[in-house]
Amino acid sequence: MDDVAFYSLLFLCFFQSVRGILDPNDFLALQSIRKSLHDVPGSNFFSSWDFTADPCNFAGVFCADDKVIALNLGDPRAGSPGLTGKLDPSISKLSALADFTVVPGRIYGPLPQSLSQLKNLRFLGLSRNFISGQIPSGLGQLRNLRTIDLSYNQLTGTIPPSIGAMPELTNLFLCHNRLSGSVPSFASSYSLTRLELKHNTLSGSFAEDSLPPSLQYLSLSWNRFTGPVDRLLTRLNRLNFLDLSLNQFTGPIPAQLFTFPLTNLQLERNQFSGPIQPVNEVTIQTVDLSYNRLSGEVSPMLASVQNLYLNNNGFTGQVPGSFVERLLAAGIQILYLQHNFLTGIAISPTAEIPVSSTLCLQYNCMVPPVQTACPFNAGKRKIRPAQQCNR
Repeated sequence: MDDVAFYSLLFLCFFQSVRGILDPNDFLALQSIRKSLHDVPGSNFFSSWDFTADPCNFAGVFCADDKVIALNLGDPRAGSPGLTGKLDPSISKLSALADFTVVPGRIYGPLPQSLSQLKNLRFLGLSRNFISGQIPSGLGQLRNLRTIDLSYNQLTGTIPPSIGAMPELTNLFLCHNRLSGSVPSFASSYSLTRLELKHNTLSGSFAEDSLPPSLQYLSLSWNRFTGPVDRLLTRLNRLNFLDLSLNQFTGPIPAQLFTFPLTNLQLERNQFSGPIQPVNEVTIQTVDLSYNRLSGEVSPMLASVQNLYLNNNGFTGQVPGSFVERLLAAGIQILYLQHNFLTGIAISPTAEIPVSSTLCLQYNCMVPPVQTACPFNAGKRKIRPAQQCNR
């Protein structure tokens, strides 16, 4: 212990004898944390951290009795440049810590293995920094942890299987990292409502019971997942957001999925196949099924969708009249049907499509009677070659 630490601790012991505040172990832990972190130019977060004063009055430090229960490092205001440095292992000495967050900034290096000693931790938020290395497997031992947010970092390796067995885990944010390997089973995580794993290099397939029915938000996009998910999805009937885009999922899309309380359904750029046959009128605001291998006729039950992307599939037949009615009444904002094998749509060439709506029909087995401007990636060809339509 250097002289500064010694006299600071001496002061604290005197101060504690008078007022009964901060535990000496917590005091020393805060000193170590302060030495390992620094304000990025433009930030003055640590200006209040004067160890000759009461640490419970420091910015971001919250105490109960003589213990630190919450540590929120960095200026939380939007645009703050944040902090730089490494997370010191001595954070584990804050034995009563329940809430630990660091604002977006330039924190680098690995997560301390000692985090697994914080048995009272309920919230861990370290997103949008430059944290690297692997996720400590010991995090799964924290039975009270409810939220883990390690998103937008540079984490590598696999997701520890122990993470999937945390009884109180409600929110898991690991998106925008460099994680690989398969996703552990979360079958026993009965409290899990939000799972965000997008933008990694995760792979493998999902067993039908690998995710809990408690899920309300599931984002797996921009990974390398494979295999069918129809049996898995039919169990997740509480979902209000689902994004499986930009993977290699296969098999059918279950009809039950369209009855879930979803506001957004993103299944584009996979290898889903077969017909789309919702049983009832679909009330999901945005449905994107583009760039798959779907076939059959376009279901009239989809006409109630506000933003519908069915382009770049194998749909055939006529576009149902209910789509035209909804489109002309401005009930549909986006209707992308390009690059299919559709043979007709009952709409007058003189029909005026509302300015708030977009219709793209090009590269089908028909001459588009009317359409608005198509996206650039739809190409310039208006009609599919006849030999492709006689199949």
